[in-house]
Amino acid sequence: MSEKPVFAGICGGSDTVQIDFLTITEENVEKIKCRSDTDHRGDPIMIYEPREITCRDGRSCILRSAAVTDANDLIRYLKVTAGETPFLIREPDEISLTPEQEEHFIEGIVKEPRELMLIGTVAGEHVGNCSLMSLGNYERYAHRCSVAIALYQKYCGLGIGREMLKTVLTMAKQCGYEQAELEVVSTNTPAIRLYESLGFEIWGTQPHSVRYRDGSYADDHFMVKRLV
Repeated sequence: MSEKPVFAGICGGSDTVQIDFLTITEENVEKIKCRSDTDHRGDPIMIYEPREITCRDGRSCILRSAAVTDANDLIRYLKVTAGETPFLIREPDEISLTPEQEEHFIEGIVKEPRELMLIGTVAGEHVGNCSLMSLGNYERYAHRCSVAIALYQKYCGLGIGREMLKTVLTMAKQCGYEQAELEVVSTNTPAIRLYESLGFEIWGTQPHSVRYRDGSYADDHFMVKRLV
């Protein structure tokens, strides 16, 4: 994937926030600097401005924060990806979100200064999501975050998922998290290889974590990456 400058950071309300450019590389990640005006009245929100990357097949992919206008695309994405892979937690017919509910969910994430829903688009088509979420408003959990990712099958293997995860993990570190956590079905070998290549380690396995409609089961691995 090509590396280009990112314009990303924290802003709020209608006030002006000055943010420096951020360059994401394997070896060096600069800190995001954010200074808000003294008359700032809104709560801070996490904004990741559009960044262009190059896929392995030469196409361009845009990474950016999700917006409420993405609600319909996100609902479709949930339904389609749930049917494309056995590695997600819901069956397609269990997804009954309305656009209004999804808009409310997106608004909630955007308003959280330490959470991010990153989406990718290729030629204007939604390709998938990668999320950064806190583990609740508990001081003793404030150092931990969870990450999750899923792409449409036709966009897997293009390097998009790796770049999305690198971006989210970078943002997690800059938000002050000390470790990132995820769960993955134990038979999802390609995903496990990707996570391990980014520094995640398996710390435990939950047997029979998933039960499918045909009566079969799958285990889940709990994986952790230290960010400090």
